[in-house]
Amino acid sequence: MKQHVVKIKSIKHITPDVLQIVTEKPQNYTFNPGQATEISINKDGWKDEKRPFTFTCLPDKDYLEFTIKTYPSHKGVTNELLKLKKDDELFLHDVFGAIAYKGEGVFIAGGAGVTPFICIFRYLQSKNEIGENKLIFSNKTKDDIILAVEFKKLLGENFINILSDEQSDDYAYGQITEGFLKDYISSSAKNIYLCGPPPMMVEVEKQLLSLGIDKSTIIQEDF
Repeated sequence: MKQHVVKIKSIKHITPDVLQIVTEKPQNYTFNPGQATEISINKDGWKDEKRPFTFTCLPDKDYLEFTIKTYPSHKGVTNELLKLKKDDELFLHDVFGAIAYKGEGVFIAGGAGVTPFICIFRYLQSKNEIGENKLIFSNKTKDDIILAVEFKKLLGENFINILSDEQSDDYAYGQITEGFLKDYISSSAKNIYLCGPPPMMVEVEKQLLSLGIDKSTIIQEDF
């Protein structure tokens, strides 16, 4: 796919360190829910600094939306994104992604690893097919929970949160463990969607296999 230049239509924080960026959409530009593209910034010194970000809008919209966790201390692309404003330009590159919806199941996300699932759940909602899908979402604090209100509205009791760095009456506390997963996942589960930091994914996959989950049912991609 050729490189596209798009202008930013809006840019705002949706958590203290997560940006929602809406851009123009090139003509005939297509992607599937769960997929991503590489983005670079049309500024001197940043045009070749490409980073992968997931589309979080529905494919049929006339704009593109990205939900991006920023890391100011890294002094990299996401820190530079914090300096951008409306009408600044980005480069879009190839569309890719291994996460695709294969049927009802359990989604497990760590932090910004939830971004491929945002578009998938919005797509399912648009078709009235949320069903009994579950989302197990691990974050450091409650302020880090991306789109908490939207996910609660979509999933109700099937929106399950655990916080590693903050104790709260509303959420489980600690790391995802085999025992925690056992409360929400049957060994006969047909689809497990997993996305998060690589160390978390390795550990959660071990836990799932220990629970008797068939490895072929685990669909995963790190971010």
